[in-house]
Amino acid sequence: MHVETLEVGLFASNCHLVSNANGETLVIDPGDDASRIIETLRNRNLKVVYYLITHGHVDHVSALAEVAAAIPAPIAMHPTDAEWAFSPVNAMPPYYDAPKAPPSIERDFAEDKEWTDAGFRYRVIFTPGHAPGHVSLYFENEKTLFPGDVLFKGSIGRLDLPGGNVKDMERSLQRLMELPDETKVYPGHGPATTIGDERRTNPFLRPGALG
Repeated sequence: MHVETLEVGLFASNCHLVSNANGETLVIDPGDDASRIIETLRNRNLKVVYYLITHGHVDHVSALAEVAAAIPAPIAMHPTDAEWAFSPVNAMPPYYDAPKAPPSIERDFAEDKEWTDAGFRYRVIFTPGHAPGHVSLYFENEKTLFPGDVLFKGSIGRLDLPGGNVKDMERSLQRLMELPDETKVYPGHGPATTIGDERRTNPFLRPGALG
């Protein structure tokens, strides 16, 4: 597994390109800067197999329709977030208009469902709290997790956005802390980390930290 992370957009969101040795690629959260994502994929001769969306917030889906139109591949997303992600409720003026909707979403992410794409097997972990239809993607064989905006290096996702929920976030973080310490974590913002490092040092993971 080769992971290339592009920092995109006004909110410095991470778009992860996950590739195998043949250049088959999973694009996780194409949030903005569509032309840059397209150029990178073409310059690297990468073949997009699937677009995987961790959650529906505007800074994680704004480039999806344009990138998927230029480089067609199916899209996977949790249906709860798909209901509102491409509507005016997801606009964030003056920074973002409502994201343009892709023609279709071919796969509904569901709790604990396993999929194999580009030769990588991964499990969908339902992790609401930051967004109601948020999922994290766990690649057990590669010991790698893409938690979107649930878990960051030294922090966690915001709870004050529409759909945020403290109790859901607590349960989601507990689920992620069940993963092995050596699990590499590629979050939706900021640098990579590991489950072990966050277990030891992240202040938001201490009992009662969320109130």
